[in-house]
Amino acid sequence: MRFGLFVPQGWRLDLVGIDPADQWAAMKGVAQHADAGPWESIWVYDHFHTVPKPTAEATHEAWTLMSAFGAVTERVRLGQMCTCMSYRNPVYLAKVAATCDVVSGGRVEMGIGAGWYENEWRAYGYGFPPARERLRMLDEGVQIFRQAWREGVVDFSGTHYRAERAIVAPQPVQPGGIPMWIAGGGEKVTLRIAARYADYTNFDGTPEGFTRKSELLAAHCRDVGTDFEAIVRSANYNVAIGSTEAEVADRLAALKARLLPLVGENRAESALGAFRDLPACGTPEQIVENLRGLQKRGMTYGIFYFPEAAYDRSGIEMFEREVIPEVV
Repeated sequence: MRFGLFVPQGWRLDLVGIDPADQWAAMKGVAQHADAGPWESIWVYDHFHTVPKPTAEATHEAWTLMSAFGAVTERVRLGQMCTCMSYRNPVYLAKVAATCDVVSGGRVEMGIGAGWYENEWRAYGYGFPPARERLRMLDEGVQIFRQAWREGVVDFSGTHYRAERAIVAPQPVQPGGIPMWIAGGGEKVTLRIAARYADYTNFDGTPEGFTRKSELLAAHCRDVGTDFEAIVRSANYNVAIGSTEAEVADRLAALKARLLPLVGENRAESALGAFRDLPACGTPEQIVENLRGLQKRGMTYGIFYFPEAAYDRSGIEMFEREVIPEVV
């Protein structure tokens, strides 16, 4: 199995209490820790407003961080889970990503999706088109990326995007362009887009959900004539790890205590539901067993989020010592 690590960037209220002037140092420290360790990649989210509710706390911009991480790390690959297609013109984004790829020496991944967080869409003036329209934007944008990175010039006339001899130089360092991650589990459209264009997918990481999405992706691949086995299937996991179940409970209690003053009891408690009884919540032995089971179902790339990473790396270090060596 391959392992990616989310770097705290504020979106999930994971830089609270750190002075804004010191937040880059905290993010850089986690990124460089991953670069020196067993992680294949580091990841951020592409969002503008915090969750589980918008607050005045910082959320650092994803593609700015891509370039910054590219300059301060040497080995790890750099991804976003996932870039919202409609937040940036896709020809412009193809150029941004290519520049980041050059800065990093060819280490960028393109995580891309249709977007969902209505509050920030409307706040930033993008409106909030129906899902079918956002998915058409995703499809057109992915076609633009492929043309930009393979040919260096984009001529495209679609329903949502147009380009006339748009030059994308420099080209990415990676031959053939930047690897494409199509994120999301929409069964009729998103997975069909993934079947056509994806090098990687990222969807539901529960055993039952992962199996269902994999079966649907395979069916779409048969329909469009692509190789299902060539697509790496990944999932994201929220981690609460401890040597005992009591330590796991302590980690969750600390997370709730941080969230509570900002989002209230109901939202703070709901946020813990994204950890409890899920594959990366438990002792190392429990997590290893869960990941081995998922690996048998075809999940070969996990991306892991530690909510305390900016303050305390003991959970990351336990995972590195006691989980990763047992599942690779």
